[in-house]
Amino acid sequence: MENLYWLEKINPEDCPLVGDKAFYLSRIFQKGYPVVPGFVPSAGLWREFVVNLTSSESLVADLPNSSLHLDVNNWRQLQQVASRLRQEVISASLPSSWVSQVYQASKYLTDNCLILRPSLSISSANYHLAGNISGLFKPVFCAVNEQSIMNGLKQTWGQIFGARSILYWQSVGVNLHHINLAVLVQPVENAIASGSIKFHTSALEVEATYGLGVAITRGEVLPDVYYINHNTGGIEEKHLGNKIVAYSVDGSKAVTNDKCLFSYTVSQEQQKLYALPDEFLEEIITLGNQLVRELGRKLTIKWTITANPPKLYITQVNVPRSLTPHLLLKGIGAAKGKINASAYVIGNIQPKPRQIPKDVILVAPIITTEWFPILHNVRGIITEKGGLTSHGAILSRELGIPAIVSARNATNIIQTGERILLDGDRGEVYYSSSSEDSLKDGEKIAQGDQEDFDFSHEKSYGRDGFSNHRLLPMIGTKLLVNLSQSNLIEKVRNLPVDGVGLLRSELMLLNILHGENPYNWIANGRETELLDRLSKQIQEFVQAFTPRPIFYRSLDWYHQDLSSYHGRENSPASILGEHGTASYLKNPGVFELELKALARLQKDGYSNIYLMLPFVRTVEEFIFCQRKVVEFGLTENPQFQLWIMAEVPSVLFLLPEYIKSGVRGISIGTNDLTQLILGVDRETGDLSPLLNQRHPAIMGAISQLIKMAQAGGISCSICGQAPVLYPEIIDQLIQWGIDSISVEPEAVERTYHTIASAEQRLILAAARKQLRG
Repeated sequence: MENLYWLEKINPEDCPLVGDKAFYLSRIFQKGYPVVPGFVPSAGLWREFVVNLTSSESLVADLPNSSLHLDVNNWRQLQQVASRLRQEVISASLPSSWVSQVYQASKYLTDNCLILRPSLSISSANYHLAGNISGLFKPVFCAVNEQSIMNGLKQTWGQIFGARSILYWQSVGVNLHHINLAVLVQPVENAIASGSIKFHTSALEVEATYGLGVAITRGEVLPDVYYINHNTGGIEEKHLGNKIVAYSVDGSKAVTNDKCLFSYTVSQEQQKLYALPDEFLEEIITLGNQLVRELGRKLTIKWTITANPPKLYITQVNVPRSLTPHLLLKGIGAAKGKINASAYVIGNIQPKPRQIPKDVILVAPIITTEWFPILHNVRGIITEKGGLTSHGAILSRELGIPAIVSARNATNIIQTGERILLDGDRGEVYYSSSSEDSLKDGEKIAQGDQEDFDFSHEKSYGRDGFSNHRLLPMIGTKLLVNLSQSNLIEKVRNLPVDGVGLLRSELMLLNILHGENPYNWIANGRETELLDRLSKQIQEFVQAFTPRPIFYRSLDWYHQDLSSYHGRENSPASILGEHGTASYLKNPGVFELELKALARLQKDGYSNIYLMLPFVRTVEEFIFCQRKVVEFGLTENPQFQLWIMAEVPSVLFLLPEYIKSGVRGISIGTNDLTQLILGVDRETGDLSPLLNQRHPAIMGAISQLIKMAQAGGISCSICGQAPVLYPEIIDQLIQWGIDSISVEPEAVERTYHTIASAEQRLILAAARKQLRG
């Protein structure tokens, strides 16, 4: 059969016909490495099959200009077209001579089970395969009989018309005439363990799981990981994975086209052990080092250890021709930094997971504050909805991890286990190589955001006590920081800030609730325990920043954030729900507990803790809260101040009344103020262009609030995202007389310099005006 190539006989000129995957595997096979044998029905068969299809004109047309009139941005239409094309492939017949010859070749390899792997090459001078397009194709398992083989070939070929595949080819401008799709056919035997070898600058990374490697490919297990020193061959580090599921094959159970791949549950005892037998680890290390010398570091090797007899084989070797990542989708960059990692996808119909694997990029439709406790080990976040001030964006900035929001169809386009590059600066997601270079770059940039917190100087209080390492200009406007995570205290306390302008109680408290609603703690008689935890948590911040002020904002949760409270699981999500101080009137229990915690800290000698009330709608709400504050003795400390968030538009009309009632200061929350004045939900990414915090209506409202605060003799701060997203407005804020600006830790340094420049310009302008006068 002229269109069938055995691995041991593939020549360099055969690469376009057998594809890259088969070509590189044949290279090491012919050098004597232990490769699982196989053969390749060539791309010529694929081409002939497509040409002979009934509607071949539409199938082989250049998709961007075809009669399909395909709009890849319309996900529903894309799915429908893809489904139609795949169905046409599946329902077509194959020449019996083809099937017979592939069947006979398969019988030479095994009588159990086969794996069919797509193997591509591109015949276009203007295009090379991106570093990793493995997410577009999946291997197909089939039994060794003619019916199963025929169906398996068609399933493999049909993947070229998957929705994600069509999207990819159209976005990079490749038409089907340029795609050479061959199929690598190999026998599959049951395995003791399987995994991969990846190469980094100073170490080999070995992954392993029980059974066949499909469990890793599908993202159903967290494999064991070993880091091996290149020079010594010793284990530098190893981590036990989470291997609950494994896979085996049994061709005897397959009748005609029935499956021959089966999953099974790994026993509790085995889950506690490493899957890779110790006697094979040294062999894998030796094999990996040899292949590095043969092919270079930019490759990934897949291996398996057969069960009977136990023997190590190489199943795949991926050597990317081009390491240039391919743009997969765009969204809004919500948190700066780049990261290269495996994706973990949560679909629309899936509930919030109890836990998320470590070091992944989480992809989800939307993220609310209740997700916060499970996000600490995530490397990056991508959401389909939300804007720059949505909860997902704020959570990612709190954690200091790169994030993109409003990435349409992300959960459909990206698959669990795919390696992607997330660029939070540009709001872009790329298919990524798993090579050492791109991985290192991603880690380096992501860590850089954290390192920005270190100003390389020591600071006692205010802006005195700087070392000679760096001399910052003096500024008159107070610079504060928004915080919620105690693990950032040590880095942030030495920044040139005058205190904490916003201590987000919701995110802080989620770390100590262990997934339980605070109201349930009280209802179940655990109020004292919760009070102790809350007091201790707040004390960490107060103690670290003394004598600088800490503005503790009391809890501001939505129904969806407290879904377990009194059976309100079905409460509709709403930006205008019972959150903020209105919820305290209905059930003051948790608010009273917060006041007890603040009073306890005052009695312990901490006088730098102030209270800020969230989402205050009316003066009556404020008076209710103020009476509670007096009741719990907080006002006995003459330094204590009670502030409100200025984020509900009614404050523009009621601020004088608030001041008369005892408000000592306001902090302008531009996130909520913007969405309520402009009527745009901040969680709706599609409307993000309308959610403009520089809009004249918003800037007018901010100016009015600053002037009203000045007239009433109270302090005015701003803690929303506006100064961070649009630093150019800081000039106006200072001209209007803002007392302080509070920003995220990563924005402190640039905000400091922006304030300094704005103040210098203001001083210079005043001096020039005086000279002219």
